[in-house]
Amino acid sequence: MRTYIKKAEPAAPQDKTKLEETVRKMLADIAQNRDEAIRRYAKQFDKWDNPEFRVSQDQIRKAERELPGTFKDDFKYALKQVTTFAKKQLETLQNFETEIEPGIVLGQKMIPISRVGCYVPGGKFPLVASAIMSVGTAKASGVDHITACAPPRDASGMYNYTLYALATAGADEIYNLGGAQAMAAMVHGCVGMKAVDLITGAGNPFVAEAKRQLFGQVGIDLLAGPTEILIVADDSADASLVATDLLGQAEHGPDSPAWLVTTSRTLGEAVAKEVERQLETLPTKHTAGPAWRDRGEIVVVDSDAEAVAACDEYAPEHLEVMTAHNDYYLRTLRNYGSLFVGEESTVAYGDKGIGTNHTLPTAKAARYTGGLWVGKFIKTVTYQHLTKEASRKIAPIMSRICVAEGMLAHGITADVREKRYSKK
Repeated sequence: MRTYIKKAEPAAPQDKTKLEETVRKMLADIAQNRDEAIRRYAKQFDKWDNPEFRVSQDQIRKAERELPGTFKDDFKYALKQVTTFAKKQLETLQNFETEIEPGIVLGQKMIPISRVGCYVPGGKFPLVASAIMSVGTAKASGVDHITACAPPRDASGMYNYTLYALATAGADEIYNLGGAQAMAAMVHGCVGMKAVDLITGAGNPFVAEAKRQLFGQVGIDLLAGPTEILIVADDSADASLVATDLLGQAEHGPDSPAWLVTTSRTLGEAVAKEVERQLETLPTKHTAGPAWRDRGEIVVVDSDAEAVAACDEYAPEHLEVMTAHNDYYLRTLRNYGSLFVGEESTVAYGDKGIGTNHTLPTAKAARYTGGLWVGKFIKTVTYQHLTKEASRKIAPIMSRICVAEGMLAHGITADVREKRYSKK
């Protein structure tokens, strides 16, 4: 049985008709008018009136000189962590070939995508670590060419930390360009870019909608909404630490859900009080407070098994486990973007560069997909090779299946091979 100490009201359905139509018109305009349209939207939305969008090597070196050494060291550490893990993931993807029966050889090849576009948002929180997660992971996968975009902060260009991050992570070319127009520019190869085959990166609703509409022309990483955290905890957990981690993720914005599932009513009530206490002094309470007020939940369940069922139903982007039975949860949980086992780990570690990727599914998409990983930048393709005898042997089987489907021309392609190789 589930009872709620705090329950959020269901979010009101959003009418996205205007957003969809606005983005559709923008994308059509850019597809037809290309550079002229990009320049117009850049001036309108980014206040960018510079005829040059691509960042020069001199500008990259200048940004690097101006940044503190501690940040550069920290960033390189995080980059190494993420790319090392990505390379370990890459080792699990194997080319292979097998003779499934005499004369029938089937194979699998792993081929990196040729060109990828990576977007890093600006906004109130410029997500510098996103450069690691997208550019760094794409580089580790063997992508040939990486184009990166980020919105300019002012007439001088993008945030220096973002520029340094994109360059250090391995972007081949970097552009001062934001919003839906950045996504479209990478897809169509505008303002000097090479057209890409896949686009990645989070952003505002216009960026997300542009990715949705561009999917099919190119691949995308995933469609992500407001970030989420769920913590599952029992009476062994520290209420103060649980509250801290809930608020740590809620600061993203007022639409960011923060959920607690617990087998202890005492802990749940203590966390509710702790959240309110910590909000009084939290530097970002202007966003975390509304998020907790409107989207926060505390649900009490009767057992670990029921807690797992509740977590799998929420299918959260980030799932922290703080219980006396963490191994049980690690074995049993199924639906999450990324899992943080034990109080020693936290979402911030994953977000900023402990090694796992922070581009993760939201809005229950964890029921059917994981997050961005090295495999997203690689195509798994197959091939077949047969001897003449094997081709003759299987031809009548395949032909009969073709006939059953009514695909007679398909059947003929098998029939002619049976005759061709029977003669020999």
